[in-house]
Amino acid sequence: MTDDFWEDARPKLESVPVGGGVLRCGDRVRIWPQGRADILDLALEGKIATIDSIEQDYEARTYVAVTIDDDPGQDFGKLKQPGHRFFFGVDEVEPWPDGGGS
Repeated sequence: MTDDFWEDARPKLESVPVGGGVLRCGDRVRIWPQGRADILDLALEGKIATIDSIEQDYEARTYVAVTIDDDPGQDFGKLKQPGHRFFFGVDEVEPWPDGGGS
């Protein structure tokens, strides 16, 4: 088994339908967390973010991985470093008017 076995096994998605449109990597979205699981849900509510990747788990749930546009550590998120890259369900984001979602 190679180190990239798990990475290769996950489906790679190029786009995901959201709210009558389609979101792609690089598109901007507004975040509306639904779960209220932790303090970050409150802190990130309403923030504008850029989609870094669209991923699907082994139960076929789709998530968008985003970096927050006004995060001074955004470059760490783009490097997939913890603490600056966040995952949300497709029902927790809405297309941002000037950022894609065509």
